[in-house]
Amino acid sequence: MSSLIINGGNKLHGEITPSGNKNSVLPILCATLLTDAKVILKNVPDLTDVNKLVDQLISIGSEIEWDKKSCVLKISNKNIKKELFDGDFPIGMRGSLLLFSPLLYRMKTLHLKNEIGGCALGIREIDPHIEALEALGTKVKYGDVMEFKIADRFTGGFLWPDYMSVTATENFLNAAVLAKGKSKLVNAASEPHVQDLCNFLNKLGAKITGVGTSVLEVEGVETLKGGEFTISSDHHEITTMLALGAMTGGEVKVHMAIPEHFHLIGNAFKKLGVEVRYDGETAVVAENQDLQVETPFTENMLPKIEAAPWPYFPVDLLPLLIALSVQSKGEIMFWNKVYESGFFWIQELSKFGAKIVMADPHRIIVFGGKKLSPAVVNAPNIIRAAIALTMVALSVKGESRVNYVDSIRRAHPNFVENLTKLGADIRWED
Repeated sequence: MSSLIINGGNKLHGEITPSGNKNSVLPILCATLLTDAKVILKNVPDLTDVNKLVDQLISIGSEIEWDKKSCVLKISNKNIKKELFDGDFPIGMRGSLLLFSPLLYRMKTLHLKNEIGGCALGIREIDPHIEALEALGTKVKYGDVMEFKIADRFTGGFLWPDYMSVTATENFLNAAVLAKGKSKLVNAASEPHVQDLCNFLNKLGAKITGVGTSVLEVEGVETLKGGEFTISSDHHEITTMLALGAMTGGEVKVHMAIPEHFHLIGNAFKKLGVEVRYDGETAVVAENQDLQVETPFTENMLPKIEAAPWPYFPVDLLPLLIALSVQSKGEIMFWNKVYESGFFWIQELSKFGAKIVMADPHRIIVFGGKKLSPAVVNAPNIIRAAIALTMVALSVKGESRVNYVDSIRRAHPNFVENLTKLGADIRWED
């Protein structure tokens, strides 16, 4: 068990360059299996999930050189052989599902145990992945151990799923780019990391149109080449650092802050009394923000921030804004339209003195700006919830302890080092 010991109350000041987006790196690494040519990835963060996937790829024959200091990873899959793979699909982490279509393309047959999976946020079904693969010509044999088989290549097809699943969209893309014929996905996910995967595949010679929209069209090609690609900045980390600057009354500048992705996120900050301004690619939160919940024009309506699949406000950012709202004077509703268990961690926030009412599993009302005190809290195995609890602890004067925060290492390299650079008094305790 890892804990964070925090002496909060310091104003955070300074400049930060965010790491690469983990949610981009994982599908892109899996997609490299679609070519035998060398691929060079830049801005690859040193994270536990990335290390696990790298180990999985090496175990089946991938040749990988990863300079973690420069964040450059070189990979060649030319020596992957079927005999190195036992045919059973590797389930080491949720991100392993992103290997599904690339491995099936290489191995032609995969086996998967029919088990229910999930995490602290709720059950994660694999049905959308099966649906995507079947739409592209995969033959599926159902049973306690499911068999997935293609003849030589995937075949082009049409799919209109009932939900914008990020990982199912990514599996569809990784199958469709080398399929025979044209494919079309309506109701596709369009998050920044999905856009990164599309741009990466196109750089290797794929023909994907509609990038950033909910309709993706793919013209299958014979082969993909190699190339270089730079992973985009992590918008989760950008939001975290900007919110912390506001919560602590300091000024924080975040470089490489992808302004084109922050219009709606900036509006959410504004609802909590925080102005985020841009100087080119650098996002800035000025010192001593107002931190007053904005009154809507229709005054009898409760202000709210709703989270749903992109281009809605991203659900993974919701805990970060909840942490900020605890320090903003006024009442505001948060609405998680995705996860059925996304708010069960907020009872830990009450240990600091936060006033929060859970209306139902998907909605809470925060009564912000109340007096807070340091506390000992236990984080769930949810990355952003662990971050949110840490954020509140950093904004409260006195020593707090946040337990069970190992999940932070899955998403934030140099988390404590970056916060210390900004003036936080924080340390790991393992």
